[in-house]
Formats: sequence, structure tokens, C-alpha cells
Amino acid sequence: MLLDGKKIGFIGGGAMAEALISGLISAGLVSPQQILVSDLSEQRRTHLADKFAVEVSNANNTVVTGADIVILAVKPFVMSEILEDTGSYFCPEHTIVSIAAGITTIYIERFLTGQLPVVRAMPNTPALLGAGATAVCCGRWAGDRHRDLALTIFGAVGRAVPVPEKLMDAVTGLSGSGPAYMYIIAEALADAGVRMGLPRDVALTLASQTMLGAARMILETGRHPGVLKDMVTTPGGTTIEGLFALEEGGIRAALYRAVEKACRRSSQQSGDNK
Repeated sequence: MLLDGKKIGFIGGGAMAEALISGLISAGLVSPQQILVSDLSEQRRTHLADKFAVEVSNANNTVVTGADIVILAVKPFVMSEILEDTGSYFCPEHTIVSIAAGITTIYIERFLTGQLPVVRAMPNTPALLGAGATAVCCGRWAGDRHRDLALTIFGAVGRAVPVPEKLMDAVTGLSGSGPAYMYIIAEALADAGVRMGLPRDVALTLASQTMLGAARMILETGRHPGVLKDMVTTPGGTTIEGLFALEEGGIRAALYRAVEKACRRSSQQSGDNK
């Protein structure tokens, strides 16, 4: 296994780091003894140590020097400070993985000495439940081995796919922001059910489970969404009337625009960190 004998260090012990730690241990990919975490918050350090029996520290450099794979699980606005503090401690044997939105691999490489492998990942919030969608891309000096390590790590909290870095803004617009699109669709479906007389809790349960079931049908059958849609749509029936209303309301164009707008905003933010 790719992670056998590897020490994984987390700089930042927030919610996403916790999700990754939980996923890795639950999947049996690593033992708690293979994980180190640094965080400024004593409360977070105590929580992670108590919950997972992992090693914790308040010193980022301790994590860097003690780990083979270092995951930069910090907010984008503190990344430069973190890298200024730790950059000189990294060596070519490290695999450096960043989950900071909008921070490019070239930006990170500027703080490092030599040609070090950097991998950038864009997970989304359902990773907190082990149902995330993550895209992974390599920096200039990261190879297939480094990419595969990252795919294995993020595969522990959902599905992970490789993409070239030039497409990471599109990933942000689609799957990074995508949960919010799904939430508003679920809310609207539930509101529609309430309008037709359903109790609020029943409507929300039905809407949410329908979205979950439809997603599983796509992923687990491998069939195109259009094929699955046609399987539900009988001539002259109820579903085709509902689909007509959606098309009349421009649902496809609205989703196109949502992804495009989010992608362009991500590109603007990434431009500040290149």
C-alpha cells in the first residue's frame, strides 16, 4: 500500500484535517501512530489527541521534520506566514499537499528551497461525512507517485480525481461550490412540497433522499444522467410535465452560469496567489 510506513503530518487541525484523519484511520490506510498534527489551538490539539490518539504539537516545524507527507490544511490568508516559517525545513523527500483554496503550486514553490514536489487538492465540504469530491493536481516537480499518494489520501473521504492545474478553477466552480447549489435545489424542492401540502420535515426528507438516491444511481450504475432521466419519464406522464417546467425556467442555463461565475471568481483569487 502506498501509505505503508509513511508519516503524515497536518499543519492545521481544523475540520477538514479531522475529516481526513478520521477517513484514513477508519479505512485502515494508516495507524494513529503515523499521524502528526500541529495547531495553534490547545483545544483542537487536545480534541484530536483524545479522539484519534495521534501525536500533536504547537510547532509546525515539528510536523515538517517528522513527516513524509505534509498536508497544509490552513486558510489561504495564513499560507504565506506558514510557509515563511516552515519553508526551509522541507526537503526533496517530502510530499507537500495543500488544500488551501486559490493557492497555486507555483506560489507554494516560491517559499521552498530546491525542486520540491507540491500537490494541490480541492476537496469539498461533504468530505466531512466521507462523501467528498476532490480534484488533485501536481506542481512542476511532483510526479505520478506524489499524485497517487494524494489520491489515496483524499479517496479515504470520498472520490478523488486527477486534473491539470489549469482546470482547478473549473473544479472550484463545479464541485467546490457545488454543495451550495445542491442545497438550494433541495430547499426549493422541499418548499415546493410544502406548497403542495406536505409537512416541512417530510418534504425535506423526501427531497434530500431523492437527491442522494439520484446521485448514487449515476455513480453506481455508470449510466449517463440523460439515460436515467428517460427511464423515469413516461410519455404524457407527470415527470415530463415537471421537466418541461424546469426547462421553461432555464434550469440548465442557470447552472451553467453558476459554475461559470464561481470559476471566474476563483480565477481572480488564484491570480493573486500565483
